[in-house]
Amino acid sequence: MPARLILNADDFGLTPGINRAIGELSAAGVLTSATLMANGPAFDDAVAVANVHPMLGVGCHIVLTDGVPVSDPASIPSLLGLDRKSFRPSLVGFIQALMLGRIREEDVAREAAAQIQKLQRAGIQVTHLDTHKHTHIFPSIARTLLQVAERASIRAIRNPFEPAWSLALNHGSHVRRLGVGFVGHLRPRFESLPEICNGQIVTTDGTVAISATGELDAATLAQLLAALPAEGKYELCCHPGYNDRDLDRVATRLRAHRDVERAALLQVIPGALQRVDPPRLIHYGDISGQG
Repeated sequence: MPARLILNADDFGLTPGINRAIGELSAAGVLTSATLMANGPAFDDAVAVANVHPMLGVGCHIVLTDGVPVSDPASIPSLLGLDRKSFRPSLVGFIQALMLGRIREEDVAREAAAQIQKLQRAGIQVTHLDTHKHTHIFPSIARTLLQVAERASIRAIRNPFEPAWSLALNHGSHVRRLGVGFVGHLRPRFESLPEICNGQIVTTDGTVAISATGELDAATLAQLLAALPAEGKYELCCHPGYNDRDLDRVATRLRAHRDVERAALLQVIPGALQRVDPPRLIHYGDISGQG
């Protein structure tokens, strides 16, 4: 069986321009999946785009840092920043709180369930979960999300670890590669969680292009696809969009590069599908039996 590849765009629902790009890329056959932010400013627009593109798998992009919760803030105090209304604004602050034992798993569960329920009430058949800034690399977050996913009848989750063959291509900055490589020691703990071990919730063999976030251009994408193993199932994580006025109004470090990633997918994916034994493009519903 040829390799199976999920082409997933994060940040669905962040702006209308990102939503438009995701719809266009799905229609062009170069994007198979997207993860929707329940607290995204353009959530309703994203739902409308998803309805127009039923072949697009839609997961829930669980946000636990940098944004406003879906739950009543008073019900999830350990997730809040100094204003007591929104999440901690930085990943570093979230990690510090997590390492100090200040984040309660019941708060994570409550907020994750609220975000998933918002998608489901909007009519989205949620194919999988992933997290903003990959916070489920940490075992306590992954464990909680797997339990929430099972209760919500969601049967797939992103493997938040980049495989060695992808890291070996040396994409992204040296500091980012070191960080992505360092957290790899947590991978065995993720894979040993009961829901993963017993197959109740499925995942991939890894997620490529994490280290290349912010630098995923056509050349980098072509190299990744050329290095893709002949077998296995992988996700390619990307952030396409339009760098427009709506994007100026939200907090994100990815701005002009969203145009670059959108162009790269349109340029590279069609050619990659013409090679001998091309990867089979799928979404998470295809591996979980919920497609």
